[in-house]
Amino acid sequence: MTSIIYNSSPAQWDALITSLPGPHLLQTAEWAQSKTQVGWHPTRLVWCENSPGAIDLFVDQWPGDRLIRAAVQVLERSLPLGGFSARLRILYAPKGPLLDWKDKHLRQRVIADMQTYARKRRAIFLKIDPDIPMSTGLNLSNPKLDLSGGQEIQDLLTSNGWQYSQDQIQFRNTVLIDLTSSEADLLARMKQKTRYNIRLASRKGVTIRRGTPQDFPMLYRMYAETALRDGFTIRDESYYLKVWNAFPLLEHSPISKPVCQPLIAEVDGEPVAALVLFLLAQKAWYLYGMSQETHRDKMPNYLLQWEAICLSKSAGCQIYDLWGAPEMMAPNDPLWGVYRFKEGLGGSLTRFLGAWDYPVRPWLYKLYTQTMPRLLALMRRSGQARTRHFAG
Repeated sequence: MTSIIYNSSPAQWDALITSLPGPHLLQTAEWAQSKTQVGWHPTRLVWCENSPGAIDLFVDQWPGDRLIRAAVQVLERSLPLGGFSARLRILYAPKGPLLDWKDKHLRQRVIADMQTYARKRRAIFLKIDPDIPMSTGLNLSNPKLDLSGGQEIQDLLTSNGWQYSQDQIQFRNTVLIDLTSSEADLLARMKQKTRYNIRLASRKGVTIRRGTPQDFPMLYRMYAETALRDGFTIRDESYYLKVWNAFPLLEHSPISKPVCQPLIAEVDGEPVAALVLFLLAQKAWYLYGMSQETHRDKMPNYLLQWEAICLSKSAGCQIYDLWGAPEMMAPNDPLWGVYRFKEGLGGSLTRFLGAWDYPVRPWLYKLYTQTMPRLLALMRRSGQARTRHFAG
């Protein structure tokens, strides 16, 4: 294993991951940059082919013009706790690593090297949640629906001491829309009520415009209002401004770098709903949505999503990820209503491998997993109080 200093630019890193299977927004340099404000710092690991069958690992070093086989951006955060002589570290590779998971030798090498890296960093644990689809449709637990050898990868992790994480940072289930069809076919795949509401919004005077960074403070206030109304916790305004400003706006199609594009629904010039769309390579993500109480009867969110679908398709995207679906597919799940809305857009419910933890220091890992739920509950109560302030 080679370990040297990495000096790539954000553009170089983004181009590198885009050359690999399944490049993901959360593995971009821009995403890592936005996470530094909350204590995370990135390290990049790159696996290159040296000769047929031989692979070298570069840790924080630009690999030059070698054939790249795999890569991952690992976020590290220190937990300075009293009574410990050394800092306690946790490692997280959001939506990574990136590689051809069907290559058995390569995936074994990547997992082994990541474990070695975590031990060298003396981390409490390393978390990964690669975008490996396991099944589709409402019967998400049916192993016969395994899409891409996901069960073999799960077995590999288990045999190497990884544990299915109780802390699923990202949604394990989501709704994906295939954008390779024509706009007419995309509309035809939607529920009849969804198509009706898209037309209704247009008839009722809802218009959609592209937002700019000048709109970000307004979008955050609307997001805070949405969080209070729907009962979820969000971060401070500075966090979202940092994330949204880290990505350039969509200017050209097809896209050649990760971009962010707010879309704002207005009635008589008044913003009533919005979403923030992210695009990379051939995929788009709907990460943030917000709305006001006023004019909800005009169905602005339906027209917003249709505009996002058309914009993503015109930018060369083949998949639109609606980012999130219930863990348990039942009407009593808090996300059931959101899922029904997304389902109406003609998407397919997909279950991924989910987050897995490699405990490097088992007793500290156990302490961490027992303590964190209580700390998170306290943070949520504090966050709700701040949200009320901003929404007010």
